[in-house]
Amino acid sequence: MGHATWKAATTPTDAEQACPIAPVVDIVFSRWTTPILWTLDRHGRQRFVELQRRINTITPKVLTQRLRQLERDGLVVRTYHPEVPPRVEYEISELGRSLAPLFAHLADWAADHLDQVDLARRDYDNASAG
Repeated sequence: MGHATWKAATTPTDAEQACPIAPVVDIVFSRWTTPILWTLDRHGRQRFVELQRRINTITPKVLTQRLRQLERDGLVVRTYHPEVPPRVEYEISELGRSLAPLFAHLADWAADHLDQVDLARRDYDNASAG
């Protein structure tokens, strides 16, 4: 997108229009969403316990809440199997999978730049301490 287009697209008329990607950031980068989508994209369809095992720092309550929100947003598909005992599986939707290039780009950025962020933080902390 050219500079003029970017500038025109981001000229704020109110707080919600100040940043056109803010709604995407709210959906995709809220706590636990990224690890859930990353795990489902990497490992395919999974049961609740499998997801919880792979993201071992998330509580069952929070995982349930996030999965419901991701299903509501169309990023995750929940499949109920009426067996005994019942089985529920989760998988990333096509809409969720369309985020894969964004995640790949962010992973590349992290590999290339997180060491610089760590160094900048250390420099800042050392300067602030003195």
